[in-house]
Amino acid sequence: QVQLVESGGGLVPAGDSLRLSCAASGRTFSAHALGWFRQQPGKEREFVAAISRYSDNIGYADSVKGRFTISRDNDKKMLYLQMNKTEPADTAVYYCAAANRPYGSSFARHYMYWGRGTQVTVSS
Repeated sequence: QVQLVESGGGLVPAGDSLRLSCAASGRTFSAHALGWFRQQPGKEREFVAAISRYSDNIGYADSVKGRFTISRDNDKKMLYLQMNKTEPADTAVYYCAAANRPYGSSFARHYMYWGRGTQVTVSS
């Protein structure tokens, strides 16, 4: 069992940076691939980034590639999303998720555990 709690969301002007964090509890944190997803009102949850259990495999959605960086610290049981060059289109609730597999996936159905989300708003 893994419990996830996101933090770091807020309101920023376009072009600014923001760092999201996800704190995990549970003894099996390092066994799980992790991901970030986001959801805008009235839209389906969409993939943002994923990272394998030992950070040797990382993937990004095309919309954030080159601007966002996902990372994890297994010793601290933390997942991060560094968001640079933010755009109004990045406005959404951001969720961290853990999968029962060593390598990440862009499909939400592969993730078993989810946080409650943190709101990110980018003003134009």
